[in-house]
Amino acid sequence: MMEGLRTWWSGAVGTKVLTLHVSPVSLLAGAVGVAIAAMACIWWTLRGLARLSERSLLAGNIADDADSMNKRPRRTTGAFAGAVAFAVLGGALISAARLKVIDPSGAFFGAGAAILIACLCIVALRLRRGSAQLSGEQGWRPLARLGARNTSERPVRSVLAIAVIASATFILISVDAFRRGSVDPSDRHSGTGGYPLLVDLTLPIIHDPNSPDGRDTLGLGAAGDFTIEPFRVLPGDETSCLNLYQPTSPRILGATRRFIEAGRFSFQASLASNPAERANPWLLLEQPLPDGAIPIVVDGNSLTYVLHKKLGDEIVVAHGDRPLRLRVVAALADSIFQGELLVSDGNFTRLFPEQQGFRFLLIDAPAERAARLGSTIENGAADLGADAVPTAERLAEFHAVENTYLSTFQALGGLGLLVGTLGLAAILLRNVLERRRELALLRAVGYGRANLFLMVLAENGVLLGWGLAVGALSALVAIAPAAAERGARVPLSASGSLLLLAVLAAGLVSSIFATRAAWRQSLLAALRSE
Repeated sequence: MMEGLRTWWSGAVGTKVLTLHVSPVSLLAGAVGVAIAAMACIWWTLRGLARLSERSLLAGNIADDADSMNKRPRRTTGAFAGAVAFAVLGGALISAARLKVIDPSGAFFGAGAAILIACLCIVALRLRRGSAQLSGEQGWRPLARLGARNTSERPVRSVLAIAVIASATFILISVDAFRRGSVDPSDRHSGTGGYPLLVDLTLPIIHDPNSPDGRDTLGLGAAGDFTIEPFRVLPGDETSCLNLYQPTSPRILGATRRFIEAGRFSFQASLASNPAERANPWLLLEQPLPDGAIPIVVDGNSLTYVLHKKLGDEIVVAHGDRPLRLRVVAALADSIFQGELLVSDGNFTRLFPEQQGFRFLLIDAPAERAARLGSTIENGAADLGADAVPTAERLAEFHAVENTYLSTFQALGGLGLLVGTLGLAAILLRNVLERRRELALLRAVGYGRANLFLMVLAENGVLLGWGLAVGALSALVAIAPAAAERGARVPLSASGSLLLLAVLAAGLVSSIFATRAAWRQSLLAALRSE
């Protein structure tokens, strides 16, 4: 199923690689959807209270009045219309994303929220129609079905409990799906470009690192089964998320023709105009722009969240007595170049002739040799201030910042889920207390405490199961692009899974306390009133 989803989404976005993050549009879409669901549940609850008589409200006999309301014919037209309307809205948002009319991540978040509301309407429709009659079989199954039928006795209250749990589950799963994990450093189209090692030099190396003189300067000796890709460097401010300040003079790297023609890394978007440039957007760096601006390539994360620019915008950098106009022609997808801007080596030497030599190196070597090469370079080029770092480790540093923000949102979602579970326990306790006469009658005709416990547990389990199922289903719609990007693996971390299981366990345990609280009441007095 996930492989089919991946194929479908690839057709939706073309040949570009999609990088998803928690953008303001996505958060706004998800927040608006959940807010709509919450407002609908509040309105539904207030409408139910408005149907109660003033005498019942003053006397606290809500259960009696609710029982009389339940005997009236239940209209399902509104719930059916709401389900159809929000399902159509979700489909329209998905279609707009496929046609590239609106931002895919925001569209899918909005579609997920619409599906959540549609599912709640379907649940309400199911509850208002009631349950089928029980068969004459014996055992625990008819008792469980009898407890599940009790959810339809208070449909408004049941839908409200399901909505709270579903909304929190939706936020928890959808935010957790954007968490970044480890990458394969040998993959040429990953964030490392297939280079397992990078080296930063404090002082430049003058010779080509692949020449005998250059390798001797790095302490590598004779040629081996590895190559070195050098970059010229203009020192400046880091443009990654590790920099807490707005960069005013970004760090710039000069990419050689060999690196450009290699076509490594993946791109989030580009201004490519022909098949060759679409296949290798690095070629855009060597295409002169008619207005004299300098083409640059920037990582998509840095472009959006640090530089606050978009594809085609210009970044003006002060250099000497005149400013330089750097135009973004392509955006990388989650790469190790989040701290710098990249230009072609020809433009770099023309604009910054004073910057001689190379100060940034990418090592293309077998993964098992990367650690040993790093130690050799740090020892051999100690006078140049060499610092060798695995590319996977550098990328993990960027991911750690992003995952920290996601953990904050996940904690808020977990708190909402916990509050929803406590609210469900309160609703369950209220239901049990309101039905104490019914429970007393069941005890009088031969039902034991274990039977009543199973009925209450089934009722609570149905509400919990529907809430988790509705939230998970709508979240899967919202995270469809992220699931397609990660392949067949469901993008849910172990912490998120454990939290969902903990909520399920807490909800079931709450039924025990609700039942015990009902047993503390005087069942004899309740039976007499019945």
